[in-house]
Amino acid sequence: MRSILYLASLLLTISAMSACHRPARISSSAEGTDSLRAVNERPYELSSNFKVTTDTLWLYRLPFADSIPVEKDNKLVVAEFAVHPKDSVDSLWVKVARDQETIGWLRESQFLDSVVPVDPISQCIRFFSDAHTLIFFLVLAVFLLGLIYRAVRKKQIRLIWLNDIDSIFPIALSWFLAASAVLYSSIQRFAPETWERYYYSPSLNPFELPFVLGLFILCLWLVMLLGIALLDDLFHQTTVEMAFFYLIGLASCCIILYVFLTHLWIYLAYICFIAYTAWCINSLKKAHRYPYACGACGAKMRSKGICPHCGTFNE
Repeated sequence: MRSILYLASLLLTISAMSACHRPARISSSAEGTDSLRAVNERPYELSSNFKVTTDTLWLYRLPFADSIPVEKDNKLVVAEFAVHPKDSVDSLWVKVARDQETIGWLRESQFLDSVVPVDPISQCIRFFSDAHTLIFFLVLAVFLLGLIYRAVRKKQIRLIWLNDIDSIFPIALSWFLAASAVLYSSIQRFAPETWERYYYSPSLNPFELPFVLGLFILCLWLVMLLGIALLDDLFHQTTVEMAFFYLIGLASCCIILYVFLTHLWIYLAYICFIAYTAWCINSLKKAHRYPYACGACGAKMRSKGICPHCGTFNE
């Protein structure tokens, strides 16, 4: 009953947060010249703001004989587009400005490789999309999961999938995370332009986005809200020390699950997700089956051994 109330509260919270609809920005007119047509073809717009990520970015002044540098973390605003058909590298050039004195042109490909939108959502996307970041998180997750697994075998420390707590939230959280991974891979595979436009104009309201992208954001909201509910449930069942190790193990498992599904061949990822969904349903059905009880405190136990509530060993 308590879990049902939690889930109802989560759905009400999501509805309240999504009630505030932000109107979409209107793109510039694409009538007339090649430069204006290029505006509508770009995933970002005129007056978009970016932050420089490279050490030095050189801007060219007309007639491209002089250049001026902008440094890392400087903020730039897009002022104009121009098409140069004779340029064999990149025909589209972008005019950007740091201030009234620092204004210049550069190729769009060079520009986009050297900047990130100032929006914190876009910066998070860039950070977690970086290959080095993914490798670091994966190695860290495998290392921590190995330590937690050894602790589970020796001290009966709680861990999702092996010796879970009495709660539906860990399995539900991991399922929504797996759903997010599969949706992200689907967007990258079948509608990459949708993700590109979202990167330059992000929103946390799933109801103002395209359907698949809205589902992805909704899953992330549910992961976060289920995580909050999990914390409340966890600290009511275990000690602070055991909760700390449980959260490390849960984070490690979720990182491995997400990286695995996002880097798998998309159709094989669908099969794995269906199999994981069936396993989650089966696990939730067994969530309230406790064949044993502690002889000292009477707490419910799934297996014989050390009681997670009072520490008494039950044979």
